[in-house]
Amino acid sequence: MEVILKTDVAKLGHKDDIITVKNGYGRNYLIPQGIAILATESAKKVLAENLKQRAHKLAKLKQDAVELAAKMEGLSLTIGAKASSTGKIFGSVNTIQIAEALKNAGFDIDRKIILIKDENIKDLGKYTATIKLHREVKVDIAFEVVAE
Repeated sequence: MEVILKTDVAKLGHKDDIITVKNGYGRNYLIPQGIAILATESAKKVLAENLKQRAHKLAKLKQDAVELAAKMEGLSLTIGAKASSTGKIFGSVNTIQIAEALKNAGFDIDRKIILIKDENIKDLGKYTATIKLHREVKVDIAFEVVAE
């Protein structure tokens, strides 16, 4: 079943993407929740017209994302966490702490667009997070977790 996404969905697609999903997932979850609409021929034509009209705005958003990625390139963060003598963290480091560290560095980034390969970081050390600023613009940020 082909559907057109109305909003960004993590690990599925971005707004206005035409994706193929299983029939039950589309019919029972995406469409009733208002996350997607059925991709009929008329809906595809309307989407194409809307995308054509928004192309200039999208180019501006992409340019802004590229400029922000250039500023963030090479940025290294240090995140403090309470840890035991063996190097294990009490709790874990997640996207919330990374977003706060970026805010302290002068970048106001939403935590929802930050991805960490290791979902829960429970040890001291150096890690990398990926920030998806735009569909086509991603930047990797190195960060180190140190004991407080």
